[in-house]
Amino acid sequence: MSGKRGNGEGSIYPYKNSFAAYVWVTTPDGKKKRKYVYGKTREEVHDKWIKLHADAKKGPVATRHRTVAAFLAYWLESIVKPNLAPLTYVSYEGSVRLYIAPHLGAKRLDKLTVRDVREWLTKLASECQCCAQGKDAKRAPARRRCCAAGECCEAFTSRRVIQAARDALRAALTHAVVEEEIGKNVASLVKVPKPRRRRIKPWSVAEASRFLADAAAREDPLFAAWVLVLCLGLRRGEVLGLTWKSVDFEAGELYVDHQIQRAGRQILHRETKTEESDDFLPLPALCLKALRMRRAQQTGDRKAAGDLWQDDRELIFTTKYGTPIEPGNLTRMFALRARRAGLRLIPLQKTRNTCASLLVALGVHPKVAQVILRHSKIAMTMEVYAEASEEDVRAALDSLSGAVSGTG
Repeated sequence: MSGKRGNGEGSIYPYKNSFAAYVWVTTPDGKKKRKYVYGKTREEVHDKWIKLHADAKKGPVATRHRTVAAFLAYWLESIVKPNLAPLTYVSYEGSVRLYIAPHLGAKRLDKLTVRDVREWLTKLASECQCCAQGKDAKRAPARRRCCAAGECCEAFTSRRVIQAARDALRAALTHAVVEEEIGKNVASLVKVPKPRRRRIKPWSVAEASRFLADAAAREDPLFAAWVLVLCLGLRRGEVLGLTWKSVDFEAGELYVDHQIQRAGRQILHRETKTEESDDFLPLPALCLKALRMRRAQQTGDRKAAGDLWQDDRELIFTTKYGTPIEPGNLTRMFALRARRAGLRLIPLQKTRNTCASLLVALGVHPKVAQVILRHSKIAMTMEVYAEASEEDVRAALDSLSGAVSGTG
């Protein structure tokens, strides 16, 4: 053997009171470049040199590594924004800007460790976000009342926000692994406590009827919206995204395929989240009557607005000037109407559970309920059906009590 190194193997040499080595590698963009490693001793550099040779044989090797902040900016603009839903981009961008970049942004992407991620999440849970983001300091001096005034308000991050921030980092690092900028996703190796879901009892049949009766008596312009969410289980965005083209009065059908969403500073009229959400639904007599009433109301609003009318999508539910209704405003109006009817408050999204409760009370088969609720899997429908009404639970306990005591 000649003892000479082969072409492209590089070399080890003294460098600034230590040692360095390089290997010719192929970069992700297909170019040939030198990749350097450094160490205090020749043996240390030799081990790194051997590993680098092995990595170079497996595939492309990055010679310049971006910071976490630089990669996240690229990921948001080039991957998330053009390929995912606008609301997903808004969620990821907020997590990156407020929680990830301020803590981990300066670190080199390939040097990020599991320990870094764990320490970041621990700090995030114990740090007042009013202090960290300077929320109180951004107010006018006369309106400052807590952190900027020297009295921390202890606005700690919730479990849900921490989980969202970890999920955003994990999604970004997954793409970094795909692009071969890093070898493993360290964020996926760190577990975070799952936020506990607060169980809220849906309205009973009597409560839903009372709500609709009150809305009808007051000639509520949104009466048809409340009928659709309670009887057909439509989601907030879906009911606001309905157009008159979606309704076939002769066939008694409603086609659900669009939704209204608030994404940052935009209100979007876009397709529903999944293909399973798109479907033709039969319209009961109550829904048809409510929609005819709504059409008459909207005709009156259009005449009253005159040239100020702005509806170019033919939306069913609009403001008095024809503009889309803000999703958040619909939530607030639902709470206001419930309070006005003297009912206990439930979130608007819980009306789908109320719809399921009505289907249970009417004895509707789960497969039919799956079609009405547009669940992708029957297991989702069965989970909702498993939440039996209070009357069913009481009847079951009475039967069990009677069997145990010998009186049943």
